[in-house]
Amino acid sequence: MRVWFDIITPKEVTFFEPMVRRLRKRGHRVLCTSRSYREVSVLAKVRRFSTVQIGRHGGDTLSGKLVASARRIKELVPAASRFGPDLAVSFCTPDAAFAAHGLCVDHIAFTDTPHSHKVLRLTVPLVRKILVPWIVPRAAIARHGIPRADVVQYRSIDGAITAKRPAARGRRRLPIDPSKRTILIRPTETQASYTDGSNVADGAIRALAGAFPSENILVLSRYAEQTRRIRGLFGRAVTVTGMAYDGRHLLDNCDVFVGSGGTMTSEAALSGVPTVSYNGVPNIGERYLVGRRLMSRETTERGIRRRVARILAAGGAGKRAAVARASREVASMVDPFDCLARVAASIGRPL
Repeated sequence: MRVWFDIITPKEVTFFEPMVRRLRKRGHRVLCTSRSYREVSVLAKVRRFSTVQIGRHGGDTLSGKLVASARRIKELVPAASRFGPDLAVSFCTPDAAFAAHGLCVDHIAFTDTPHSHKVLRLTVPLVRKILVPWIVPRAAIARHGIPRADVVQYRSIDGAITAKRPAARGRRRLPIDPSKRTILIRPTETQASYTDGSNVADGAIRALAGAFPSENILVLSRYAEQTRRIRGLFGRAVTVTGMAYDGRHLLDNCDVFVGSGGTMTSEAALSGVPTVSYNGVPNIGERYLVGRRLMSRETTERGIRRRVARILAAGGAGKRAAVARASREVASMVDPFDCLARVAASIGRPL
């Protein structure tokens, strides 16, 4: 079998990496395409995960996204044709959906973001099957143009899969003082189609930098312009880094994680890192983890500051309790690869 994975975000690198390795061990031929996007290319390099870059990220404007997508589809078609895939797999990537559909290649897609309506409208009608965490209602996906029977649920949250991975080998030294406690902050994704571009993390950074000047305030930025803006706003009160480090390595070395409610927030919580979500991108996964007491949600600067203070005061006992809760939750979840293999076999593409 020849399987083509289109991998365009950092989350997809860590989510699909173990699947790709398993398929190659089984003797399948695998092509992994990505795009010119610093967060993906750097993380793939750190994790020694090889991809073929085709096209580029479209930036933060609608016209830029549209033009970049059109050009990328044009470049994907000959690359996929040369490889000759029997099956395409993506995280609901419109570029891959259009190319696979045009080439009559069966496409199985994953998604855990029913709130990403623009992407789903473009992708859902073109794929053969869609795989979603069990907390995502089938109707939320089917409404975009696929039979409910072709929306397949699996009992896992995608952050649990990335939480299980080991940190990359040859880890770089972190730019923090190891004698201090570390608060790791992940700003909001401001260039995705499902966000309004607002920088709602600024309040969290401001609150924590002011309240904990004797601790490491480490901000994991997403874009070069985001890095410049945060450094301009907060100066030496915070340390800003991009995806020059494996996120797993960062989580292993922080005492508190403060995130927007996305994949890394889920991964932190399911790794047993005391986690606070400022709910920058409200979603089903965030609500589930808050409901299970695996993370806390705070939406005001005062609330974030107080919550982090309580976590730091709890020290090792609080960390051990968070690890125990996370371990129980992760143990109850399945491997999405098994669902992918079962669904692929059902359409005549056994993996």
